[in-house]
Amino acid sequence: MALRLVQVNLKARDDAALGRFWAAALGWAVVGSAGGATPVHPAGFAWPDPVAVSIDVIAVPDPEAVRGRVHLDLATTSAAHQVELVARLVESGATHADIGQGDVPWTVLADPEGNVFCVLEPRPVYQDTGPIAAVVVDCADPRAMARFWGAATDWTTHEVGDDYARLRSAAGVGPYLEFLRTPDSSDHHRLHLDLAPYPDDDQAAEVARLRALGAADLDGGQGEVPWTVLTDPEGNGFCVLAPA
Repeated sequence: MALRLVQVNLKARDDAALGRFWAAALGWAVVGSAGGATPVHPAGFAWPDPVAVSIDVIAVPDPEAVRGRVHLDLATTSAAHQVELVARLVESGATHADIGQGDVPWTVLADPEGNVFCVLEPRPVYQDTGPIAAVVVDCADPRAMARFWGAATDWTTHEVGDDYARLRSAAGVGPYLEFLRTPDSSDHHRLHLDLAPYPDDDQAAEVARLRALGAADLDGGQGEVPWTVLTDPEGNGFCVLAPA
C-alpha cells in the first residue's frame, strides 16, 4: 500500500484572487472557483493525475500571517528567466521578502497574502520538474522525515543526510519533496499536503498504516468530512483524501 501526493493545499482570505496569482505565476489555469475552493492545475491535468501535483487554494476566515514551515521553490531555466520571472511575479502582486537569507543566488518573495516562496537560480537537478521545483518543509530531523514520508508515499528517496533530504515521485517526474534542517521549525503554516490512496486501496487502512508509522490525529475543527486530518512525526498537518 502507498499514497500519492496529489496536491498542495494553500489557505487564503480570498481563494479566487490568490488562485489567479498562482495560476499566472506557474503558467497553469484556474479550474473553477466555488464554495471557497479554487483549484489551480497544469495543462492537461486530470484529477487525480498519477504524477502531477496541483494546488488547491482554500478560503478560511483568518489565515495566520506567520512564516510557514512549508513553502514552494520555483524553478528557472536560465539567469535571464529568473530575472524575468521575478519581475513578472512582482508586477502581479508579489513582494520581496527578507527572512534572514542574506546574500543568496535565489530570490525570496511573498505572494499577495504573505506566503513566502523562492525563485531559484537555474539548477540542473530541477530542469525537468516543471515550474514547481520543490515543496520544502522546514524540520528538525530530515532523516526521520524522509523515512516517514518515504514509507507513507510511493516516492523515492534521492538524497538524505543530517541537514537535508529529497524525495521524488517514483515515476521520476514533477517536483521534489524536500526536508531542510532548520534551527527553529516551530512556526505554524498555511500550506499543507494532501495525499490520496490509489483507486483500489482503502482509505481507513491507509490511515491506520500512517498511524503505525508515527502519524497522529489532528482536530482542526474540520467536523464531519470525507478526508482524515493527521500530523507527521514533527507536527506538520496533512490530509488523506478518499480514493478517486
